[in-house]
Amino acid sequence: MNFRVATLNMEQDHKRWDQRRELIVEQLAAIDPDLFAMNEVCVPLQSAHWIRDALRTRYGKHYALVQQTRVNGLSAVEGEALLTRLPIVETGNLDYRTRDIVALVARVLVGSTPIDVYVTHLFMSRGEESLRVYQVTQLLEWVERRKDAAARIVCGDFNATLDKPSAALMSRQFRPTQTASTAFTPLADSDGSVSHPTWPRMDRCIDYIWIAGPLEVAASAVCFDRGHPADPTLYPSDHAGVRADLMLGT
Repeated sequence: MNFRVATLNMEQDHKRWDQRRELIVEQLAAIDPDLFAMNEVCVPLQSAHWIRDALRTRYGKHYALVQQTRVNGLSAVEGEALLTRLPIVETGNLDYRTRDIVALVARVLVGSTPIDVYVTHLFMSRGEESLRVYQVTQLLEWVERRKDAAARIVCGDFNATLDKPSAALMSRQFRPTQTASTAFTPLADSDGSVSHPTWPRMDRCIDYIWIAGPLEVAASAVCFDRGHPADPTLYPSDHAGVRADLMLGT
């Protein structure tokens, strides 16, 4: 059975969110995933709810929403989220106990087969790589404790290229569906300032859909990488996203 997964770092409510969200929902409707993972959803604006509702009212696409806020002071600021039109069996969450960062999991049914879908966002690119290694170690231990799922998918912004120790550790048990560049788009704020001005544009891959178990990649590509046709500085987010068409085997 085939199904489609997509992931995007939403960049909270920063940099012209009211305009960006229109691009996100338009491009998301065209991608039409069965599962859509979101990093940096804005808690005060309930941005994940807005996207879910816009998909329903504008395009007739119905999704359930799973959301996990970050912890401590960031619990009122941002979180991770998953939209799914696959049936949900159960959900869970993990507190890394480092920098208020979390992961969520939803066990969903692909046909009658349970698979676990994880969403997480690791410590920032310019931060200590040792913290990301620690977070990946905890994530993999959590995945191992839930090994009764037939297959596993991990989505999100890992803030690390594949040559970094944290991504290399992840690669021991998971396969990335793509390695094309996802960071950073030319998104600019209303004053012209761009996200992460010290980084080149679209120079590396740090956002992933990782897979393990009897899953094969039928197709994969970068997505949410189209700017507004009348404004080359307006993109869905400062990150591009990733989409993958997956086939579940026996």
